[in-house]
Order: sequence, then C-alpha cells, then structure tokens
Amino acid sequence: MHRKVTKAVFPIAGMGTRFLPATKATPKEILTLVDRPLIQYAVDEARAAGITEFIFVTSRGKGALEDYFDRAPELEASLKAKGKTDLLKILQATNMESGQIASVRQSEALGLGHAVWCARNLIGDEPFAVILPDDVIAADKPCLQQMIEAYAETGGNMVAAMEVPADKTSSYGVLDVPASISPVMPVQGMVEKPAPGTAPSNLAVIGRYILSPQVLRNLDAHQKGAGGEIQLTDAIEKEIRSAGNVYGYRFDGRRFDCGSKAGYLQATIAFGLARDELREELQDFLHEMMGMRQAAE
Repeated sequence: MHRKVTKAVFPIAGMGTRFLPATKATPKEILTLVDRPLIQYAVDEARAAGITEFIFVTSRGKGALEDYFDRAPELEASLKAKGKTDLLKILQATNMESGQIASVRQSEALGLGHAVWCARNLIGDEPFAVILPDDVIAADKPCLQQMIEAYAETGGNMVAAMEVPADKTSSYGVLDVPASISPVMPVQGMVEKPAPGTAPSNLAVIGRYILSPQVLRNLDAHQKGAGGEIQLTDAIEKEIRSAGNVYGYRFDGRRFDCGSKAGYLQATIAFGLARDELREELQDFLHEMMGMRQAAE
C-alpha cells in the first residue's frame, strides 16, 4: 500500500514576461480562460485528485493569488441580497478552507527544480504532486486524478507524458522508455531539452508530477543543468539511475500550453466551445472569420 498523496506544489513565481504588459500588475496565473483564472483550473484538478494541502511557491507581487482563494464577504452579501444564488455558488466554490493554502517565497529565479525545493519544509517526508498552471489539460477525468490512480499501483515517481513532433523535442524534458501501448511506462532515462536529432523518443514531460521526498533530497545539491538552471528533471533522473522507480504516464486528454500566447488563445477557444451557453455564438463567429480569411485569399 503506497502512501496517499495529499500535498501539491504549484510553482507560480515566474514573472510572465511573455504576456507583458498584461502581467505588469497582474500575476499570469490570474489571467482567465473564459471566466476562471489559470490557477483555478490547476487547483480544481488537484482537488479532484484528492489533494487537501496546496503549496504556492511565489515571488514578490503575487499576493493576488492568495487573495483570490479567500472569502469575499461584501461581494457574497451583495449577491445574496440580490437573489443571485447561482453566481453566489460559483463564487463560494473558489473559497478555500483556512489553512489549506500555504505559500513560500522563491527569492531567486533559479529554475523549476529550485522552486519545488523551496517547498521542502512544508512537504516533509511525504510523496507529493507538482502542477504547473501553465499546462491546462482538458480531460473527462482530470489528469492528476488519472495519475494518482496509476500511482496507487506503482508507487515511486510518476511524470505526465505526451507525444510531440520530433522537431519540438528540444523544448521539453524527453523520456527514454521501452516501446509500449500501455499508459504506464517504466522510464529508462530522461533528457532535458535534448539537442535536435538526439532525443531518445518523442514522449515529452509536461507539467504534472508525483514525486517521492527523495527527489527533494536530490535537489539539495543545487546542481545546475540545462540553461544554467536547477532542473527538476535532473533530480528525477537521479532516481531513475539509483532506484529505477520512475514511470511515465501517457494521460488521456488534451494539453494546452498557456505559457505561450498561441496556446492560451487556443485554450480560450476550446474551453469556450465546451460551454453550452457560448458554443453557438462562438462557432458562428469562427465560421465568419474563416469565411473572411478564405475570401481574402
């Protein structure tokens, strides 16, 4: 019986420079897809997977993220007085219980591995999840829930993986795994941002992890890797070599890279089309736009 995963780390200290000027005064994770911010999608996914403790790794200027999950008594009272019960329920669903969210500061931008390491004192000697809010995954069963269910059988460490075009592998951590059609694959090696033509596969690691506390101890060395940063994949790769207990999980769902403008726009369209009250009007608009484009060509 493997120990239950109840804690999740959300590395959200980045400055979001690719979305300037929007992120000049607003944390990137507060930017919305339809009517929910990116961080809400991440937290909801964690909740669905049974996570009860949420650890935000933040930096200066990220206070709005904590405020978002706090109660808003005046707004709640106003909605209640006006009989807007549906909106009140939506608002209250964003509230977190006292003590569920804790935050730690990453004082220097030293990489994802360093960000996760900053949460070590709150994690202790327990397995934990890591969720990158930039990676939004549309799935019938939330991605982390899929992974938690698989982890119950394997234990060890698990990373979410998806197939990417061969010419895109240099932008990801890439897995070396045996040929398999199973969603769970033992990992033989992992390379962060391999040079073009050198990737061991086209299975890329994306922003969902279930990790053992040993990974945190591996990060104690603060060893710098690709890009001169402390890479989480390097700490996981040590577990591959020393314990052989790392698994890739080919999840069922579609991932949107909301750390890029194009990916963010694609996600906005996809999530908008998934909403019954928006679908028809949005489809009509898209058809109109495509017709105008074809006419111009």
